[in-house]
Amino acid sequence: MSSENRKIGMKTDGRDAKGRFTRGNAGKPRGAKHRATTLAMELLESGIEDVAGVVVEAARGGDLMAARIVLDKLIPSAKERRVDLPELPDTATAAGVSQAQQHILEAVAAGALTPGEASTLSGIVEARRKALETQELEARISALENIDRATGS
Repeated sequence: MSSENRKIGMKTDGRDAKGRFTRGNAGKPRGAKHRATTLAMELLESGIEDVAGVVVEAARGGDLMAARIVLDKLIPSAKERRVDLPELPDTATAAGVSQAQQHILEAVAAGALTPGEASTLSGIVEARRKALETQELEARISALENIDRATGS
């Protein structure tokens, strides 16, 4: 489609006279790449071995930035790690949940956990608290229903 056709109002490629997409035509298909992106990818792929070789040689020669690039690609940074809290209290009761939250807070203060890790763990403990609360409410409602049935009201 040329810009000339669009200027004179011809329908091209599913567009109306004003150049807008017609009903039912969303334009490019999902995942379609921009022309500039496609061209850049082709250029990069054609010389990727040469570029990689130059960066590796620069890293061997003592270029710290090149070494960082190589290491970042070979050893990606860890997103999460296993957290070991052997003395975490039992969360079978509301008191245990409260103690677990306190233990997590103390672990952050001591530097054993990062704030992000503590936030994740606190979320897990909070989900446990909500589950306990739901179980307790269900038991209370069942008891009230049983009393209601027994009295015959």
